[in-house]
Amino acid sequence: MTYAVVYASATGNTKMLAEEIRRARGEEICVYFGTAGAEIPEADLVFAGFWTDKGDCSEELAQFLDSLHGRKVFLFGTAGFGGAEEYFACILERVKGHLASDNEVVGTYMCQGRMPQSVRARYEGMLQQNPEDERMKAMIENFDRALEHPDQEDLERLRLAVEKL
Repeated sequence: MTYAVVYASATGNTKMLAEEIRRARGEEICVYFGTAGAEIPEADLVFAGFWTDKGDCSEELAQFLDSLHGRKVFLFGTAGFGGAEEYFACILERVKGHLASDNEVVGTYMCQGRMPQSVRARYEGMLQQNPEDERMKAMIENFDRALEHPDQEDLERLRLAVEKL
């Protein structure tokens, strides 16, 4: 079964997941590995990866997903805010909304991913303006937890999800 891995990765987190998929599936049957925008050869299975942008995938990947028809698709992504499966499920539902109804989603996977240091700096600035802001304190704590992701456990869970296909 041939496959293609198409991804958008702003910080390298989603690319890390894409590389794990290629290792798990083997390079011999991979007909495309890279970012959206290029002509993607016909493949039996499309792994489509994204980083989370305002609760959805990036515009680049949304356009790619909009163009797919009659494909088996495995969606995978990273989000800076993580840990809650309900949050990941909401994001995945929005991303699925970019696919035409003649596609079949055969699997999904999401994990937390590290964010740029500029995000923490912005949070710190907001906390300086309001030192008692518990929500902002929680966002800084989440940022610090995200620095470790994707970690080996995240990659192993992805590998298991891919091997089940």
